[in-house]
Amino acid sequence: MTVTRQDFEDAIAAYWDARKLQGEQSAIKAAVGAGTAGSVRGGKHFDAIAILLSKFFLEAGYPPESIRVTKKQGLELPGYYRPQKQWDVVVVHKGVLVAAFELKALGGPSFGNNYNNRVEEALGSAVDLRRAVLADLYPKEKPWLGYFFIMEDHQKSRNPVRIAKGALPIDSHWHKTSYQDRFGIFCERLVAEQLYDAACYVTSSAEEPKPTELVDSLDWRHFSAAINARLTYLKELGLPG
Repeated sequence: MTVTRQDFEDAIAAYWDARKLQGEQSAIKAAVGAGTAGSVRGGKHFDAIAILLSKFFLEAGYPPESIRVTKKQGLELPGYYRPQKQWDVVVVHKGVLVAAFELKALGGPSFGNNYNNRVEEALGSAVDLRRAVLADLYPKEKPWLGYFFIMEDHQKSRNPVRIAKGALPIDSHWHKTSYQDRFGIFCERLVAEQLYDAACYVTSSAEEPKPTELVDSLDWRHFSAAINARLTYLKELGLPG
């Protein structure tokens, strides 16, 4: 059940309802209790992505009951600034938060309306959980956080975005950037600041579902390597056991 590049591309295609889930993916879905497509948080579009990520942990020997992909299973994790927050995929085994994933997307026709919301959601989720770690709400191994983001490839997401006149000058990195560029910078900084341990950022569309990875460090190869590194680290500590 090795997770392959084709699995990744199929999952992105399924996000756009471009393909049916393959037999193996359906088996994984059943194993982790995903139930109907609409039962996964984020709706049927992210169902295939949740299944794809679950495959890493099933392959590493984690029991299905340790892998949570539905609201019914319980996706809430403790926070510091709020009691708890619901994530999209959660793997907990023997009291250790093995991994938690946020699965998000941004599409048209009005990219600007939701751009800031996506940024604030990602920051808020990570900061809240990281601060909860310092408050000893995760007393065992340090949690591992992953961020998976799909940007719709569209002319409006490729065009440079106008910078509004403000009270003070902005970081020069943002000048002449599109929404696609901005999310690349954003995801790089999320990882650099260790808010998330790894991020996968792709652009894709219903017309052309094959994913494009604009930033090397945010591509599927790096993301899957980071997940496997987490699994190897915990294996050395006796997990799943």
